[in-house]
Amino acid sequence: MKTVQISLDSIDKVKAFVSEINKFDSDFDLVSGRYVIDAKSIMGIFSLDLSKPIDLKIHDDNQYEAVIRQLAPFLL
Repeated sequence: MKTVQISLDSIDKVKAFVSEINKFDSDFDLVSGRYVIDAKSIMGIFSLDLSKPIDLKIHDDNQYEAVIRQLAPFLL
């Protein structure tokens, strides 16, 4: 499992992020403080504090490079 920091500071970014992350079959979690939610859940993302950076946990190391390329606009 690998972790990267992302920024989802607007509604449009959240929509675009969910659209991109759903293209992968792997599991992803978003961690903000003590909250952990499924990164593919748009409703879950809106329950987080989006004004701060969020940790994205990528559970499939085999797809790490492809995920990073696809999510580059959201990475910090």
